[in-house]
Amino acid sequence: MCKTLGAACLGLSMACASPVAFAIADVIDTPARPTQLAPENLLNDVTVAGDRIVAVGERGHIIYSDDEGQSWAQADVPVSVTLTGLDFGSETDGWAIGHSGVVLHSSDAGETWELQLTGIRAAELAIESQEEAIAEMEARVEVAPEEQKGDLEWALDDLLFTLENMQADLDIGPVNPFLDVWFADDQRGFVVGAYGMFFQTTDGGETWQDWSPKLDNSQNFHLNAITRIAGGAMVIVGEAGQIHVSVDAGETWERRESPYPGSLFGVTGTGGVNEVLAFGLRGTLMHSTDLGKSWKMVNTGSSATLNDGVVEASRVILVGNGGAVLTSGNGGDTFREYLRNDRQGVMSVVPVSGTNLLLVGEGGVKLTDALGKNLQ
Repeated sequence: MCKTLGAACLGLSMACASPVAFAIADVIDTPARPTQLAPENLLNDVTVAGDRIVAVGERGHIIYSDDEGQSWAQADVPVSVTLTGLDFGSETDGWAIGHSGVVLHSSDAGETWELQLTGIRAAELAIESQEEAIAEMEARVEVAPEEQKGDLEWALDDLLFTLENMQADLDIGPVNPFLDVWFADDQRGFVVGAYGMFFQTTDGGETWQDWSPKLDNSQNFHLNAITRIAGGAMVIVGEAGQIHVSVDAGETWERRESPYPGSLFGVTGTGGVNEVLAFGLRGTLMHSTDLGKSWKMVNTGSSATLNDGVVEASRVILVGNGGAVLTSGNGGDTFREYLRNDRQGVMSVVPVSGTNLLLVGEGGVKLTDALGKNLQ
C-alpha cells in the first residue's frame, strides 16, 4: 500500500495514486465470493452474538455457526477486503471492520451485511477535524502575547504539515485499515485503526465523528485494540506502548505510561474491577489493578507475539503467533503455555461448551480442549 512507503510514495503523482485507488475501489465494490473453504482460510477475529458464533477474515469472508463451530454458513458481504475485527452491541446488531477503512453493519446476527463507512469518508472526517484544529490554533496565535507566538506558530506549522499529508493520502485512496471495533449497544460504538484513526458513532453507524483529537497521540501511532473492562472503564492500546483509558464511556481519554515501548496488539480485563491485561510483541504481558496507573510485567514463559484474549469467570485465555495458547486460572497472575502442533498463528478465541475453546487464525477454525489441543 502506498501509505507504507511514506514520503517516497507521497512524492509521486497520480500515476501512482490512480492504480492504487482503482484497485481499492474494486475490492470495496466487489462482494465476497461464496466458498466452502471460508472456514479453513485466514480468519482474524471471532465473537458471539447470542448463541451464534461469528468470525471474519480475508477476502471479505464472514462465517457464522449455530452449533458451536461444528458447521458453518457464509454470510452475504458486499466487499471483498480483508476484515480484521467485529463486535456485537446486541444479539442481532453487529459491526465488522477492515482494510480500506471499511465498516460493515448487520442487523440479523451476522447473516447479511451492509457497508456503512469507507476510508474515503473516514479521511474526509479526519480532514474536517484537522481544519477545525488549524482554525483554533490560528485564532490563538492572533491573540497570544509576543513571547508565546513562536511556540504556537511551530504548533500551527505541524498542524498544517499533517493536513497536507492527510490530503495527499485522500488522493491515493482509502488505504488505511481499521483494526478493532467495540460497541456498547446497538447505537454507540468506536472503531480504531492505523495511523491513529479513531471514530465514534451514536446512531448505530449512520454517522461517524472523528474522535482522534480526544487522544494524546500526536505522532498518530497505530491503535490496535479497544475494549471495556469490569467496572466500566474503556481501554485502547497500540503501537509504541500506547495505552489510553476512559472512565466516562469514551467522552474523554487519559494517556497512561507504559513500561513497554513496543507494540501492544490486544487488551482485556481479568474479571476484576479496574483490572487490565495489555499484551503484544514477544510475549509481552502487563497487568494493572488500577486502570493502568501502574503495571506489573507478567512472565508468561512465552516469546510468541500475543494477538487476542478473552475472560470467562476466573479463566483468562490469550492466543498468539506460532500456535501459542496461554491459559490462566488465577486472574492473569500466572499462565500456562501450550504450543499447537501446527504452529499456525492464532488470531482470536471464544470459549464454547464446558472448558473447550474455538480458535481462529491462519488455519481457519479449530475446536480445541481447554489448553488449545485439537478435539478433531
